[in-house]
Amino acid sequence: MAGKTRRVLLIAYQFPPVGGAGVQRAAKFTKYLPEHGWDVSVLTVSNPSVPVVDRSLIEDIPPQTLIRRAKSWEPDYRLKQKLAPQAPAGTSSVRWTAKFKRALRNAATNLLQPDPQILWAPQAIRQGLRLLRELPHDAILVTAPPFSSFLVGAALRRLSGVPLVLDYRDEWTISNQYWENKSRHPLVARFLRRLQKVVLRHADMAIATTRRSARALDQEASDAGRPLPVHCVYNGFDPADLPEAPEGTSQDDEGRFRLAHVGTLWNLTTALPLVSAIERLADRRPELIGRLDVEVVGRCTQAEEALLQRLQRLPCRLVRRDYVDHKAAVEAMHQASELCLLLADVPGAERVLPGKTFEYLAAGREILAIAPPGEMQDVLRGFAGVSAFSPSDLDGISEHLARRLADQSFRTSYQRATAHFERRYQAGQLAALLNQLDAAAAHAPTPAVVPELTA
Repeated sequence: MAGKTRRVLLIAYQFPPVGGAGVQRAAKFTKYLPEHGWDVSVLTVSNPSVPVVDRSLIEDIPPQTLIRRAKSWEPDYRLKQKLAPQAPAGTSSVRWTAKFKRALRNAATNLLQPDPQILWAPQAIRQGLRLLRELPHDAILVTAPPFSSFLVGAALRRLSGVPLVLDYRDEWTISNQYWENKSRHPLVARFLRRLQKVVLRHADMAIATTRRSARALDQEASDAGRPLPVHCVYNGFDPADLPEAPEGTSQDDEGRFRLAHVGTLWNLTTALPLVSAIERLADRRPELIGRLDVEVVGRCTQAEEALLQRLQRLPCRLVRRDYVDHKAAVEAMHQASELCLLLADVPGAERVLPGKTFEYLAAGREILAIAPPGEMQDVLRGFAGVSAFSPSDLDGISEHLARRLADQSFRTSYQRATAHFERRYQAGQLAALLNQLDAAAAHAPTPAVVPELTA
């Protein structure tokens, strides 16, 4: 078996040119798995209904990668945004229009489960079966969310017999609990719990992005009556994406302290404790607050945008940028005096670790981590230049910022030992797990023949 090249079918709705943090994992696995003896075929969507596109991410995909794109019947993302809740309007006709939109959106949310991307599943299964007939594959790897992709993988596993690996970029249970547009109907919640059990019963292995999530997923599999191997493969960073971070200290050109958050702000990564601590600092040390720039780069929910606007009333400066491509996001990290990680103190957050954590570490800047005890603090513990606070410790966060501002905005750079968080290393971890699965499959009964497809 030594030296044999195997092939994995990677099913990923979020794949270049789709933008966003969730794309990185699939793109980097595709880039680095061939170095570890696994060629990659990709099954993705041809017309993604997504908020952002980042064509620079296509550069990560090896030119020899076999990519199949299946059509989705989802509406365009701009149409979905038109149905989003709006502020109450004055006229009767506008209010009735808003009520109609809300009813339509609620109906779609309740019916399209586990997510609207279920409208991609029929064509994805069809294209996947064709691909499995055309070319032998040794494993199927599905990365989610969207969790409807797991249903595509389960169907292909059942029809082809090719071993299935579920890659949970986020926990299904936590996502259902905190997503902004989740259904609140109890029957839907019950249906989703049963659906995850069905998916787990078809899987041969599962992967999580934190150790605590792996333990929770192991329990989910046991509850589903399908104990299976569950492993942790962290998210990470690609050194090819990052410029060299100089050691020592440097000063911002304007003599200001730039605190930057790069990434999405939503229920699980709320800026509330940071904004509250800055307001407290403005009350207690007004002579310092004028030196502070708060730079927020990335998408925000309406609630988080409203929180950030509270900073506009203070003498500090809010620098707000919407989603930028990955290169610009990395540049923002390196230009910061300090980088901020945020995680709400809510049930389940102890198992969450934002993907940007690893690029923050590699960027070599100071890190302000505001998070409850859990996976984030475990990973960051021991690294130089990291200050961690509970979201409830507003005095501690405020005093930390006061100390940094009093330092006249000097930036310190660190060379941290982070090789085990590099994407190439993590692709090697995944390849080793796929090798185990392939070895087990070699002793299993002959898989079913992939059925023919009619025109």
